[in-house]
Amino acid sequence: MLTRLVFVAVALCLAAFAHAQQVLRVSAIPDEAPTELQRKFKPLGSYLEQKLGMKVEFMPVTDYAASVEGLVNNKLDLVWFGGFTFVQAKARSNGRVIPLVQREEDEKFKSVFISGDKAITRLEDLKGKTFSFGSESSTSGHLMPRHFLLGAGVNPDADLKRVAFSGAHDATVAAVAGGKVDAGVLNISVWEKLQAQGKTGSLRVFHTTPGYYDYNWTVRADMDPALRKKISDAFLALNPADPQGREILELQRATRFIPTRAENYDSIEKAARHAGLLK
Repeated sequence: MLTRLVFVAVALCLAAFAHAQQVLRVSAIPDEAPTELQRKFKPLGSYLEQKLGMKVEFMPVTDYAASVEGLVNNKLDLVWFGGFTFVQAKARSNGRVIPLVQREEDEKFKSVFISGDKAITRLEDLKGKTFSFGSESSTSGHLMPRHFLLGAGVNPDADLKRVAFSGAHDATVAAVAGGKVDAGVLNISVWEKLQAQGKTGSLRVFHTTPGYYDYNWTVRADMDPALRKKISDAFLALNPADPQGREILELQRATRFIPTRAENYDSIEKAARHAGLLK
């Protein structure tokens, strides 16, 4: 009787485990408003369910750090990271994460510095001004802009009157537009989207950074290689000539997805260590 009970218990555990594996838990760094992230993901989630033959669930996180911890601690399976959060996840997991794909645009991604103050025309003009980054863990909203500011001889911590962190790219635009700060910086993709929507008002770009590697979709290294390949293939198969593919690519602000690798983010890691943001 005891043997049979043990067998049933084991069978139930295995069944529960198998059921759990039929759900792909997906998340993304909260670099935009939660409602916008959900809107962007919905058609992609449906597409992945079709391609993978399993349920795909989007699990929003409260901040950038939570996206890193979620993947490292096996609470998430697939995460949309910025270059810096990927580097943080790589460090936290001792290299046990794998970047699968990135948008073609992410090979030479850029940040834009914005202001409504006509006296601000170059990075050096920010000295003595109030300024907003995005999230502290943002590649395009903090790390790389800080890197380029330092390169221009502007130390944000010593030369600016006050530095704020808005938490997200769209929030940075709102902070500058609302007069809370004199200037700010965000990723070029969100800026162009907000500009097209008429939400940038009289703000203008006064400096655009050089290109650098940024966003990617990352999984843990212990994911089943067959599933990993299916996920990669699904992204790589997205085609703008197909109505479904076009909708997804437009929402992701992508021309197409291409393979990526960890080595692409070595310069991000170097910049993070140089800025003292990665120990």
